[in-house]
Amino acid sequence: MSLDIINGEQTEDGTSAHIKALAEFYAGFNQRDVKRSMQSWARQDDVIMCNPIGGIRKGWDVIADAYQRIMQGDTQVYVEFYDYQISQGFDMFYAVGRERGYAKFQDQEGEQCLELAIRTSRVFRKYDDRWRQVHHHGSIDAPMLLNEYQSIINRS
Repeated sequence: MSLDIINGEQTEDGTSAHIKALAEFYAGFNQRDVKRSMQSWARQDDVIMCNPIGGIRKGWDVIADAYQRIMQGDTQVYVEFYDYQISQGFDMFYAVGRERGYAKFQDQEGEQCLELAIRTSRVFRKYDDRWRQVHHHGSIDAPMLLNEYQSIINRS
């Protein structure tokens, strides 16, 4: 079963294990729940995240710190995964697509909302009959959007 978007609200019966694994991550992320979000990651030193907040982050603890900064800062970030394709092997699958959403924040002019557009890939591996994320890559194509997003996340 494929859905148009994955944002963490997917709970219906018949949803594939791959969709459920992705939805678990997005549920934690969009609810700003670092612990829940990190439960979708393999607790390994060789997991890797490369995303728009900058740099390559290696290891579960380092990735958890990055998500802590995003999810617990003053900026509220929401994303949903869409226009995606899932490819699978025996003990791995990857999902490639797009994220759209927003980053809401306060500045001297009041509440602001930055619309996000991110190219995204996520790789999962099966550990003890459970899909765990081992790699994430996200890119923002528009240099001005990337700069503004990094600026508001870094000041949180």
